[in-house]
Formats: sequence, structure tokens, C-alpha cells
Amino acid sequence: MREVAVVGVGMTQFGPSEKTNVELFSEAAMDAIAESNLEPKDVQALFLGNVFCGFEEGQVTLSAFAAADIGVPYIPTTRFEGACASGSVAIRDAYMWVASGAYDIVLAGGTEKALAMGTAYATRTFAMGSDSRYEAPTGITFPGIFAMMAHLYAKKYGIPLEQLKEQMAMVAVKNHHNGTFHPKAHFRKEITIQDVYKSIMVADPLQLYDCCPFSDGAAAIIIASAEKAKKLTDKPVYFAGAGQCSAPPLPNQKDITLVKARQASAKQAYDMAGLSPNDIDICELHDCFTIAEIVATENLGFFDHGEGCKGVERGETQIGGRIPINPSGGLKARGHPIGATGAAQVYEIAKQLRGECGERQVEGAKTGMTDTLGADLCMVCNMIFRI
Repeated sequence: MREVAVVGVGMTQFGPSEKTNVELFSEAAMDAIAESNLEPKDVQALFLGNVFCGFEEGQVTLSAFAAADIGVPYIPTTRFEGACASGSVAIRDAYMWVASGAYDIVLAGGTEKALAMGTAYATRTFAMGSDSRYEAPTGITFPGIFAMMAHLYAKKYGIPLEQLKEQMAMVAVKNHHNGTFHPKAHFRKEITIQDVYKSIMVADPLQLYDCCPFSDGAAAIIIASAEKAKKLTDKPVYFAGAGQCSAPPLPNQKDITLVKARQASAKQAYDMAGLSPNDIDICELHDCFTIAEIVATENLGFFDHGEGCKGVERGETQIGGRIPINPSGGLKARGHPIGATGAAQVYEIAKQLRGECGERQVEGAKTGMTDTLGADLCMVCNMIFRI
């Protein structure tokens, strides 16, 4: 397989938007194309992550219309659905197609209009990501799943729940702080631990500020063969490894603090890259809830099991810490337009490795990892990048 690089990235403002899914993706795509010193006609295929376009706008066949909108109506296009991991799954597939030699230049990314559905309808559609036979009829929601994860984590590792709640609040405070430096983040405001404690209870022990928002937005990536990349940019960011794994429904997962799909997916990525967790300088991971970030840092190998919460307390996951986590603000503050989230993670890693992130820059970063989790812990995609 050929070496492959990211040569250009684009991203819209995350948050409420009046634009359609196609318009959002076109905005991000044209920025990525321009940054790559290309024209739309140079794009040979389009891989688009999106989950709920049919519910959001009554519009499917989104990838075809997105290609037409940017001026390449007669190329192969595919829409990818992997719940919250959709954008990452699309990018991983695009990487593999270019690595295989089938294409030289592919546009990949994602878009979502989650806010267009309103809270009640969005909650109903999001629940479709859980098992419709055994989970949804019980009334389980994603906040409920991660609330159970927090209780199990506290009991399993002998951590008083109030102590864990404070450590989770530290995750929220960190990510909101990082988001203040991201001009396209959904939330760009500082919060305090007391703000977290004063926010409404969503699913005990998760409060409002422990939860990521519904967001609108899009992000796009231009992927090229290394040979092409060297002609297009003097700052190519290379794919080093990629992994993807699925898992059975939640009732068949024995311990939800050990996300088996993530562990298997991450191992694929590490093995392909010939790297270990100690080699990663920066990570954009799936902090849909504050406990999710803590658990993910352990599942990815950055901390021993039961130690991720202490790493947060010691400041090891801050910008400037041992392993900076979510310098973009993460899902928590940058926002979570489901189909676009994985692409926004790649956007951040590419910008970081190119040294273009200003006040949120992780100095000296040479390797970066993305981690995107879908639905009831049943879909995960990981990618590792290097310069």
C-alpha cells in the first residue's frame, strides 16, 4: 500500500446554523480544496459521513448532491453511517482507497444538522443508535449509559463518587478552556467546577456540563497519495495507522469501562503505525460525556485502568501536560455534529502537527491520534498521524 497524506482541511463554525447539510459540507470542502492548492475537478471521489440527514431535512442521497454542489457531479460518492464515528469511518475508507492506488485524491469528511431536529426529536433519533430490541424499550438513553459507566467505574476502582464527580468536572473545565482558543468552537467560554455542580442533573451523576451538546456543522479533509502530496503542500501530514472495530449490543458487553471495540481498534492503529501509546504527542478523543474522556484515556493506553481520573487531577491531559487531550475543546466545547465529529478531530490533529493552532498549540507535537466512538460503544475508529 502507498503512503498517504492529508494535504488540506476545512471546517465550518460549529453550533446553530441556517445552512443545509449540503451547504455546510460545501463550505468546509471548498476551504479544504483551496488549502490543498487544488480545484474541485481534481477530486476523484467523495466519501461523506452523515447519520440523520433523512430525519433532519427529509434528504438522503446526500453525498451525490454534495459533490454536485462543489462542482464535481459525475464522480463516485458514498455516504457512510457509523453513528458518531461516521466521519472517521469515511476518512479511514478514503485513506485505504488512496493507499490501494485506486485514487490519487479523495475528499472525505462529514456533516450534520442535529439542532434542526429540536431536543425531543433529536433525543428520539439518537436513541436509534442503541439496540432497538433490548435497550430502547427499557428507556435507556446515551446519558443513561454513561451515567452507569461512571457508577461502575467508581465502584470498580474504589473511588468515592463525589471524588469522581469532581474529576469529571475538571474534564469539562479543561475542555471549555481549550475551546476558548478555537475560533470555530460551539462554546467559547470558561466554566468552573462550581458551574458544573450547579448545572441541572441529566442522569445521575452526569450533570448538564458533563454532557456534550447537539451541534450543526461540517468538516472536510483532502487525502492524497504521498507523491501527489509533496507537490501540493510543504506540510503534508501522513497517515501512520488506522483501525476500526465493532461490538455487540450493550447487554452483551460485560464491562462498559473496558470498551473492547476501542481497544481492538486502537491496537490495529498502533500496530500499523509501529507505535505505542507512549509515542503519541496529542489526542483528540470522544468526550461525549466527561466520564467518557477518562475511560477513553485508559482504553487507549495513556493511563492504567483506574488511573485516568488521577491524570486529569494532576493536569497531565492539559495543553502542556504529558498527553494533551482534546486541545480543540473536544465534543464538549468544540461541539458534536455527529457525522462531522471525526473529521473535526482530523482537522485539529492536522493543524496541530503543522503548528497552526495559535494559543491552543501543543508545542513540538509530531504524532497525533483520533478516537471516535459510535452509539452504545459498538463502533469505534482510530487513526494515527505523523509529520
